[in-house]
Amino acid sequence: MAWPIAEVARMSGVTARTLRHYDEIGLLPPARIGTNGHRYYDERELLRLQQILVLRALGLGLTEIGRVLAAQIDELAALRGHHRRLLAERDRLDALAGTVSRTITELEQSRKDGSPMTGINRPENLFEGIQPAQYEESLRAFPALAEEVERRTSAMSEAEIEAGHRKRTAQMIRLAELLAAGIPADADPVQSEIDAQYRALAELRPASAEEYRAIGRSCVDNEQWHAAYETIAPGLAAYQRDAIEVYATTRLS
Repeated sequence: MAWPIAEVARMSGVTARTLRHYDEIGLLPPARIGTNGHRYYDERELLRLQQILVLRALGLGLTEIGRVLAAQIDELAALRGHHRRLLAERDRLDALAGTVSRTITELEQSRKDGSPMTGINRPENLFEGIQPAQYEESLRAFPALAEEVERRTSAMSEAEIEAGHRKRTAQMIRLAELLAAGIPADADPVQSEIDAQYRALAELRPASAEEYRAIGRSCVDNEQWHAAYETIAPGLAAYQRDAIEVYATTRLS
């Protein structure tokens, strides 16, 4: 049975634009292209897409994934290897959850008695497992920005992706401290943090006001992003969204 690209996009959650990009770079060619120019995928291609998504979730860039898939001979053995790595990732996240739990406790205590948070247990990387390319999911209505972000991030090394995750975690912690201190989302200290975040995104491609608002909304609407923010402080996802809304209106519009 063959599935058209639109159906594969619906099943996998990967945009048709990304699937076409995977074809263009030789990572996931379709089983065939119909006379109408539409791409069709068989079961073999779906299994390969599953492996690509698993490896992306494990932090590999597209270039590295291509090398992994080119080197593997037995698909079943490869899937078993991916499964082992996923179990290891689960164990790592369990340990991280303990760190986050301590962070929540300290933030709650700070809110109650106004004590400083200099001793806060800061998780080093809450965004690990959330790939930079997930901006694309938030930007489906802005294909030019989504495509450029995907193109630039797919070429990143694992070390560069890791550094980006750590940077975003540090930004999130600073916002949590401002939220805990009762600083409004439109206040200068918060807007300075949002400006730093925007400048980091602009290194990939400058975003318009509406594009940046879409990213802000994803802090609440995207399940993984929302969970990452909310594990640090309840209401932090909406705080980030609101701060981005102010920034987009006052500085980008």
